[in-house]
Amino acid sequence: MSITASGPTSSAQPATLSISSGLLWMLGMVAVGLGMLYFIGVDQGAWSVFGNDVHIHEFVHDARHFLGFPCH
Repeated sequence: MSITASGPTSSAQPATLSISSGLLWMLGMVAVGLGMLYFIGVDQGAWSVFGNDVHIHEFVHDARHFLGFPCH
């Protein structure tokens, strides 16, 4: 009785992007990152882009402390 282990039959190929597609992804990720930085690090309610009625600060309060942003 012979037991043989066979390896994977296909090898992984790297994803290839065109330059324009790569730039769009990069700009999108920069926009998402800056948005997260604003909502977690800058938005204080009184200075909020959305006015005083929407308090995003309260939703991200613990993340602010975890990342070292002072908030009160």
